[in-house]
Amino acid sequence: MTGSNRAAILSKVHKVLKKYYKPTVPPAERGVLEHLLYACCLENARVEAADEAFAKLKELFFDWNEVRVTTTTELAEVMTSIPDASAAATRIKKSLQSVFEASYTFDLDPLQKQNLGKAEKDLEKVTGSSAFVRAYVVQHALGGHSIPVNNGAIDALYAVGVISDGEAEKGLVPGAERAIPKNKGVEFGSLLQQFGADLAASPGSSKLRAILGEIDSHYKEKLEKRIAIREAFAKLPVVREKKPFELPVPTPKPNPAAEAKAKEAAAKAEKAKAAEKAGDKSKDKSSAKPAGGKAEAPKPVSKDKPKDKPSDKPKSDASKPAGKKPEPKGLAKKKPR
Repeated sequence: MTGSNRAAILSKVHKVLKKYYKPTVPPAERGVLEHLLYACCLENARVEAADEAFAKLKELFFDWNEVRVTTTTELAEVMTSIPDASAAATRIKKSLQSVFEASYTFDLDPLQKQNLGKAEKDLEKVTGSSAFVRAYVVQHALGGHSIPVNNGAIDALYAVGVISDGEAEKGLVPGAERAIPKNKGVEFGSLLQQFGADLAASPGSSKLRAILGEIDSHYKEKLEKRIAIREAFAKLPVVREKKPFELPVPTPKPNPAAEAKAKEAAAKAEKAKAAEKAGDKSKDKSSAKPAGGKAEAPKPVSKDKPKDKPSDKPKSDASKPAGKKPEPKGLAKKKPR
């Protein structure tokens, strides 16, 4: 799709959504970290539900450090007002842990004093923050022009022809910031987020489908495709955390035949090792035998005699000179004639 066509459709999306939704603006007194944590709640939730969940976090916990050390399950139980509370709790917990490990504080306000490009790169280092969360922080806390897009908005923009299959899979909306002026970015982002949250919650709603039909009458086939993809993803067991628009990796199904073959191969390998060890031992024994082939029987030791018999030989006298031989005993010396 050319940039002009994309910009024209996005402008039409803005115009139609403005007829059915009212933009919302977050409190001005929120710091950068609070904008980030609120965005973790808001990503795929309605505004009222996100407000309730965020308020409970601030009310029920002493500070953000207590939230950081709380389990994901306990956080999800607090945020039951939003869909997929477990995913939102994971984003919040990981983000707080990443911020704390970077500076041992819970303060991101210094990002406001940095160059916008540098601040965006530092935001990308916050583990757990999604593309939606970072775009929301840039837009509302750092004064940049970045439009946050959630799952439902991706499906809607794909259905009306703004993005392609590949862009939808990656969760990208190229050219959105060029098509929507900065002075209308906050308004458009809020309208798109609300519509996306409604569509994710009720994809079969006749009201929402009428809105899409007003933008593009040929939306239905593409929307059904995206809904089918998301439903298929939801049924797959996830063995690792997936990215916002990434296909989860399913748990491999058990294969009894393959497992039996693997066990049989392992048993054969063990037998081979045992046989090899037995062969080595037999070789060592055969090498220890004499040349005749029969091992000599050990001589019996007499019980009457001690094993260590003292020697009868006299010890050599080291004081004698080396050249003289000792005189033999028992022989008389010859008398001189």
